[in-house]
Amino acid sequence: MTITTRGVHSIDHYALFVPSLAEARAFFTCFGLDVDQTPDGLELRAADQHRWARILLGKGKSLAYLSLNCFAEDYAALREQVEAAGGRFEAGNGEGFWFRDPDGNLLQVKVGAKSMPDGKRPLGSPGAAVRGVSTRDAVTQVRPRRLSHVLLFSPDVPRAVEFYGRGLGLRLSDHSQDIIAFTHAPHGCDHHLVAFCKSTAKGFHHAAWEVDGVDDVGNGAEQMAGAGYREGWGTGRHCLGSNYFHYIRDPWGSFCEYSADMDYIDAGSQWPAGDFPPENSLYLWGPSVPEYFILNTDTDSASVER
Repeated sequence: MTITTRGVHSIDHYALFVPSLAEARAFFTCFGLDVDQTPDGLELRAADQHRWARILLGKGKSLAYLSLNCFAEDYAALREQVEAAGGRFEAGNGEGFWFRDPDGNLLQVKVGAKSMPDGKRPLGSPGAAVRGVSTRDAVTQVRPRRLSHVLLFSPDVPRAVEFYGRGLGLRLSDHSQDIIAFTHAPHGCDHHLVAFCKSTAKGFHHAAWEVDGVDDVGNGAEQMAGAGYREGWGTGRHCLGSNYFHYIRDPWGSFCEYSADMDYIDAGSQWPAGDFPPENSLYLWGPSVPEYFILNTDTDSASVER
């Protein structure tokens, strides 16, 4: 008898503890997101107006939780899968089910709309006899379209990949030994939805935000540098995922990424997942990786009001 693993289809949002909401508002506003005040913190929206993140006050920076959406017909099976995979259930807010993964990260799975696109967005070209770009004085603020993915630190990357595969149906896209791994959802998804990077402890490394093309990646970097946020990595192009990137270091040592033109994995297709040596797994071209890019700066925080 063939047993089919059900899978989540999208990230609904993530929640992050930070020690200063004022610094968070300044950073994410400069990044090009809409920042709304709420009674318990901030909410971040991209150009699509979906609430992609909650920013909560804590003693330091750490992931509060990650919320994932599924189709209604997969919900019951997903709960059974998470239990069979060893997820530790916790009380939640009455919406969906809440549990801890093997690293101790808090996750929510609920029925919700698919926010991952159903195909790759073409970059397009202006064609002949049309000016390809504007002049510098005509550049407007770069505003990300949507959240693309998150990357989490893990002390055991293969264990994380196995749990998220067995429990949530995320499939391995590519990896480099036990150092880094990228997973995608089975219903049509970017090359990675949730990724994992080896560290001594769990942690939040970055959130990636889709922009229209490589010019917006570069203009976003200029936009942030002009506001005083100069630390980061880029501009470059990744090997695994193929996307153009520029990472901006936030005030707490994690990153926000401008990302464009990532590989897309159609629903029902089989991606040829590979194991790539470290020197071939990170970037095709771009500047050298700064030492602080791989630092895990997460700290413990208070409990979240869900």
